[in-house]
Amino acid sequence: MSFADLQLSVARDAAPPADWPGPVRALWHDARGDWDAAHGCAQEDESREGSWVHAYLHRKEGDAGNAGYWYARAGRSFPSRGTTLEAEWESIARALTGG
Repeated sequence: MSFADLQLSVARDAAPPADWPGPVRALWHDARGDWDAAHGCAQEDESREGSWVHAYLHRKEGDAGNAGYWYARAGRSFPSRGTTLEAEWESIARALTGG
């Protein structure tokens, strides 16, 4: 799976491929506007990657305190003020898909 595969799937598929890791499926759901499904996928994955997506989702939700907790669990810093949600989504997606 590549970043391009993720983008293509978001544009055309009714659901993310079941064999994709939970954090990538979470990003897929988020890109389609389904925060609850995205949160469920991220919450089920206790890895650093899952925690990173979980942090992003709580940042998007506007819950900075909860987001900070998840960024710490992911071993990541809270994004700087100038970092848009779109830029963070892409950065995470590229990291999790290898480019």
